[in-house]
Amino acid sequence: MFIADAGSTDGTQEIALGFRDSLDVQVIPGGLPSVGRNAGARLADSRYLLFIDADMELDDPTLIRRALATMQRRKLQCLTTNIRCSNGRIKDHALYAGNNLVQRFASFTKPFATGMFMLFEKKAFDRLGGFHERALYAEDYLLSKKVPVWRFGIVRGHILTSNRRFKKMGCFKIVRMFLRTAVNSWNESYFLRDHKYWQEPVSGSTQLSN
Repeated sequence: MFIADAGSTDGTQEIALGFRDSLDVQVIPGGLPSVGRNAGARLADSRYLLFIDADMELDDPTLIRRALATMQRRKLQCLTTNIRCSNGRIKDHALYAGNNLVQRFASFTKPFATGMFMLFEKKAFDRLGGFHERALYAEDYLLSKKVPVWRFGIVRGHILTSNRRFKKMGCFKIVRMFLRTAVNSWNESYFLRDHKYWQEPVSGSTQLSN
């Protein structure tokens, strides 16, 4: 397991290294998510790569096992799952539910996944060039949309996240950015511009486990 740490101040490194007795954990330099994730992917020697954001919570102990089984059975290149909010207001829960619904329908024509939970076949990941390191926004979307429809899947279940991004940026702005991302799906230059998504440092790191 590689923890790509971008200068977190919440004790991420210490907490992660505290599991070394039971897990093979390494902390590596991070930066923007694409940079940290690619750095971990280069070090990994596993068949699959699992990318998870730092503030995700795996409350279902069977999720990863089922995700790997689905990848192998269906010969997929990329797989994700649903997202649920562990706290927040009704509208926060509704927005994540809406994201799950859009992601489900999009999987039939133009699939996408987020870095909250993205399981990739390493050969496919390397062939696609990994995350675009010049992307300043939605680098996960930019990569996952390159995966063919028949090689993409959504495993039953969910991963938990908080409403921190909604609280920081506001629900309306998040929705507007989501819609603009969809409209600019094939406009790569849109993702290379700074949309102020990372304007304030967020405590934590981007985690990649393999």
